[in-house]
Amino acid sequence: MKNNRHTKIIELINKYPITTQEELIAYLRADGYDVTQSTISRDIKQLRLTKTLLPDGKYRYQASPSAEKGAQNNFDRIISTSVVSMERALHIVVVKTFSGMAQAACAAIDKMNFDTITGTLAGEDTILLVCKDEENAKKCVEDFQRFLA
Repeated sequence: MKNNRHTKIIELINKYPITTQEELIAYLRADGYDVTQSTISRDIKQLRLTKTLLPDGKYRYQASPSAEKGAQNNFDRIISTSVVSMERALHIVVVKTFSGMAQAACAAIDKMNFDTITGTLAGEDTILLVCKDEENAKKCVEDFQRFLA
């Protein structure tokens, strides 16, 4: 749950010029996260967020490139070490993983927010990626080739 919240915090501060913990709490609560000020304070410290000066003289939260890169590297590593193969069937991509790895790989795929994927479903060693259409499914397979190389 903490990892999901941290990912959401990074997403929010990249999307909005959040200047206070109260604003961050409001955005998180709007997205369904029931958080307290002390939790957010710990999250900010753990994520090593900093405040940068805006042209209007206000400060906003910003993630260090290493925090964002670290999360992305973890997702990349999960995919590259667990996916065995992929095959497209119309607008669905079937992803085969090592036994027991589908849930972790699927969660990583969900966090990567691919715009070509509408939804995911994981079993023990298989993930179904439902894409918007056949063209998006083709692009999805192409995007994932970097993990399988």
